[in-house]
Amino acid sequence: MDGINLNTFLIQIRGIGPRFITKLKKLKIETVRDLLWHFPVRYEDFSKIYKIDELIPHQEATVQGVIQEITGRRAWRRNLYLVEALISDDSGSIRAVWFNQPYIKNILRPGKLANFSGKVTASSDDLYLSNPTYELINEHFHHETRHTGRIVPIYPETKGLTSKGFRYLIQPILENIEPIIEIIPEEIWERQGLPEINTALRHIHFPDDFNDALTAKKRFAFEDLFFLQLFNINERLKLAKEKALAIPTDIEEIKKLIATLPFELTISQKKTLWEIVKDLEKSHPMNRLLQGDVGSGKTIIAALAALTVARNGEQTAFMAPTEILARQHYQTLTKFFPQFDNGIALLTSSESKISYGHNLETTLSKPRLINQITSGKIKIIVGTHALIQKGVAFHNLALVIVDEQHRFGVRQRATLVKDTHTVPHLLSMSATPIPRTLSLTLFGDLDLSLITELPKDRKPIVTKIVSSVNRDKTYDFIREQIKKGRQAFVICPHIQPPTDDPQFDEAEFLKLDLKNVTEEYHKLSHTIFPDLNVAMLHGKLKPKEKERIMREFLEKKFGVLVATSVIEVGVDVPNATIMMIEGADRFGLAQIYQFRGRVGRGEHQSYCFLFTDSSSKTTQSRLKSIIEAKNGFELAEKDLMLRGPGEFLGEAQTGIPDLAMKAIQNPELVKNAREAASSIIKTDPSLKRHSLIKERIEEFKKRVHLE
Repeated sequence: MDGINLNTFLIQIRGIGPRFITKLKKLKIETVRDLLWHFPVRYEDFSKIYKIDELIPHQEATVQGVIQEITGRRAWRRNLYLVEALISDDSGSIRAVWFNQPYIKNILRPGKLANFSGKVTASSDDLYLSNPTYELINEHFHHETRHTGRIVPIYPETKGLTSKGFRYLIQPILENIEPIIEIIPEEIWERQGLPEINTALRHIHFPDDFNDALTAKKRFAFEDLFFLQLFNINERLKLAKEKALAIPTDIEEIKKLIATLPFELTISQKKTLWEIVKDLEKSHPMNRLLQGDVGSGKTIIAALAALTVARNGEQTAFMAPTEILARQHYQTLTKFFPQFDNGIALLTSSESKISYGHNLETTLSKPRLINQITSGKIKIIVGTHALIQKGVAFHNLALVIVDEQHRFGVRQRATLVKDTHTVPHLLSMSATPIPRTLSLTLFGDLDLSLITELPKDRKPIVTKIVSSVNRDKTYDFIREQIKKGRQAFVICPHIQPPTDDPQFDEAEFLKLDLKNVTEEYHKLSHTIFPDLNVAMLHGKLKPKEKERIMREFLEKKFGVLVATSVIEVGVDVPNATIMMIEGADRFGLAQIYQFRGRVGRGEHQSYCFLFTDSSSKTTQSRLKSIIEAKNGFELAEKDLMLRGPGEFLGEAQTGIPDLAMKAIQNPELVKNAREAASSIIKTDPSLKRHSLIKERIEEFKKRVHLE
């Protein structure tokens, strides 16, 4: 095993055969670095070796003994093969039993000394070890055990590759790898009381005690947070050097615009608008995230910012993730600002039109509309990501507004303004309330504006927790409401699983007892509401099909929409007054709050029904907090504490490594990482003296896809 380093491909290492390589690829593990950074999720304490006569039922224990006999037989249950061994030490004997592992009979031979670690189970007449991990011991020389007689690491596994397999692969690599260069300056990890990298890697995989494992995990969590904070600070510095068009604020003009609105802005809305226009006045680009609950009026604030830019003769691009949302933003602008006659355009893959105020709307071919945008005649352009495709050029783009995409970096902005020396201001909008610690960690390069209150004319949404005994009564109420012309969302926590997937475990799925959207759709449309029009929407549908269903729901072509969480970030349907959530206990609090915000947006009283078959006090208490919470931010903080950030945000969406994700709940560690990153940048802003750190930031950026 000579010459192994972090970049060595596992396929090049003798002893790691094709069977391992294929399994590892499923977990995206191809190099030594990938393998060593595949950290344990937990540890089992098999460090104490017990005498056989000391064992008690239900104990997790390690014994060391000689194999007296070993047999294999097929059990009376079909497809079940039992291997049974008799193990003895100087205090007594115990049986060990393995299920469906016939090969063990060829490994564990009578007369061999071995460690056995596992659960002590009681049968009717005796104790036995159930499926214990085993490890042969050489009596003549001492060697460090991997699987028994120690703190044993348990890894994320894949079919055919267990934690034992990972330990088998990792230990010899750790023993033979070239020393890894420490990138974090010594004074930083010493000040934090953390081990250096080589020690940390050994301790995270094969700790001598739980404290070793804990400090090693803390070290790697700190490292990820440190590079994340360095990235954020770097982005801020980079942006501060860029030039943007300074947009002077005409307060009187803004007051006149606000006065034309048919409602009064909340204090929160006024505060955030002020923060935005003050940023627009600067000659370096704004980088601001506007957060607020569903229906809190973020679009109006973004629209007022766009109009401010337009009054100054510059352009705004307003981007939404779907055509329906883009159309909704376009309609908000044209509805509330009919006096604006400098052109508001809608550009998506299926629509291209311009409004010149007072219902003067024209549909144009795409080339003609793009030509008008390029000439600068149209000041506000609303659309999907079609706006940043080839062929679309702006005349003088000063502001980019992005809905539900927190990161839209300098590189993406540069694609919008070719051949100019300025970078547009950026206003990002999100209806997902993100706790402050999370915001500082994930979006530390963005300034934060919060809308913490809903418009004053909103009727409170009546929210009820519905147990199984009250289902029929609630269904009757929903039917009455739909017969009156209202509409209802029904949210399910799961869609039909892919039963043809070899990795799919049907028993596990059934055990979870998740409500299934296709089953729910058939139940509601055929059994509960056969007299109503019911439609179904889930993430496996093609985008155009999703768009069609949402559009038809908006046009009142059906009364009930059964959906998965794809509607969490969705359109405004003022006529929808009922939000029914199946298996509400399966969702996070912040997510339920988001769902509920989809109703209560029109003149009629709205209702949210949280269906649960769980009678546990914890579930009831969690769901009651939805009814009691003042706003989404309060709930998000609670959700973060209860579920952890990985569940809260979805780790796949952020790409942030597991350890850093969990560490976000430790404000002290986040603060320390931020301070350490700031101290480096303060003394070496361009990282000339820290070239390895500079390289790692780039690597880290790619690894966690931050843009």
